[in-house]
Amino acid sequence: MLNGIETFSSLKKDQKVAVGLLSIGTFLEYFDLMLYIHMAVLLNTLFFPESDPYVASIITAFSFCSTFLLRPFGALIFGYIGDNFGRKNTVVITTFLMSASCLVMATLPTYAEIGYSAAILVTICRIVQGMSSMGEKVGAELYITESTKPPARYPLVASVNVLSSVGATAALAIASIFTMYNLNWRMAFWFGAGIALIGSVARTALRETPEFVDAKRRVAENIKELGGNLELAKAKAVWKEKVPFKTTISYFFLQCARPVCFYFVYVHCSNILTHTFHYSPEQVINHNLLVSIVDLCGLTFFMYLSYYVYPLKIVKIIAIIFTLSLVFVSYGLANISSPFQLMLVQCFFVVFAIDTSPAAPIFLIHIPVFKRFTYSTFLYAVSRALMYFVTAFAFVYFTDKYNNYGLLIIMIPVIIGFFYALFHFEKLEKEAGNYY
Repeated sequence: MLNGIETFSSLKKDQKVAVGLLSIGTFLEYFDLMLYIHMAVLLNTLFFPESDPYVASIITAFSFCSTFLLRPFGALIFGYIGDNFGRKNTVVITTFLMSASCLVMATLPTYAEIGYSAAILVTICRIVQGMSSMGEKVGAELYITESTKPPARYPLVASVNVLSSVGATAALAIASIFTMYNLNWRMAFWFGAGIALIGSVARTALRETPEFVDAKRRVAENIKELGGNLELAKAKAVWKEKVPFKTTISYFFLQCARPVCFYFVYVHCSNILTHTFHYSPEQVINHNLLVSIVDLCGLTFFMYLSYYVYPLKIVKIIAIIFTLSLVFVSYGLANISSPFQLMLVQCFFVVFAIDTSPAAPIFLIHIPVFKRFTYSTFLYAVSRALMYFVTAFAFVYFTDKYNNYGLLIIMIPVIIGFFYALFHFEKLEKEAGNYY
């Protein structure tokens, strides 16, 4: 871990520029990624055939999961680029891909025009968006982690999560405006494609992270000392650092929690609003916009708090509150009688959702530098692909069989894994002398 401390006032100009570009880029990327998700109640009826409520829930789950299906392959590709050619190249490429896929979706014919080809093409676009977003958020967090020092590092990395939430909230706001005034939904995707392209060009001004450059320098020195023998240098250099199995599995468990909370709040509850309270797509989007604003406020508060309170403690307290309240939330969910009551449950979930933020840099820093991008993005991708797939179809099955108490069946194993991971990284921090 980098030595010393760093306050906001001591940040260099290039650090401030990097944080600004990465934060804005993350906002743009997540605006594009979440635009379809939050407009799915409208767009799924355009790109998929009509069906009864149960089948419609399956289609919703499928269209949602398609975004995360091939993320692990994207993680391997962008992880290799990030660990071998630099963090900067990765974030530029992923932003450009997001722009291209958004552009295709803006011009794509509907199911009524070309039949099942529309469903296939929109699914491919969602897969590309999911793959490109893979190197985006983790790449931005990693870049800032390697470019700054505590305590400024914690809120700066957490700002990536906040800006991704701002992007999602903006996507919801745009979706709300377009449905409220019956505007052409394609204009929203044209707008998304344009701002992603601008973000991609802007990021070419980034410099490579100091820690990655320093690691590359040490490798070059090793090769020179060994007479140019690359294979022998690789055997002795930081390339050969291994990631312990417990660290690998712990990082994976940490990443499994957020997908369950997100799917419940924004997808499952949307189905409840549609089928139980007979909300229109416009009403669902407006309802979720208010929830998203609460989500943003919660993330911003914990980001600010992480500058003064050790982030692992913040994450642990949030996890304890969430766990103790889960039974009461499940009971309340089973007895809601109005959309407002449902919104209260959603707001609780978004504020106290168990997640890695604002402690993400603590987890990342315990992965060796030349494995960091590949491991973090791949584990992030696999956790998302697995948990969104399991959660989406599990919610359909368990809530149909056990009503809203099915939430407990899904959440309890996730919570156990999350606490196991927290204790592991807490132990690593104490051994490194960083725990306070």
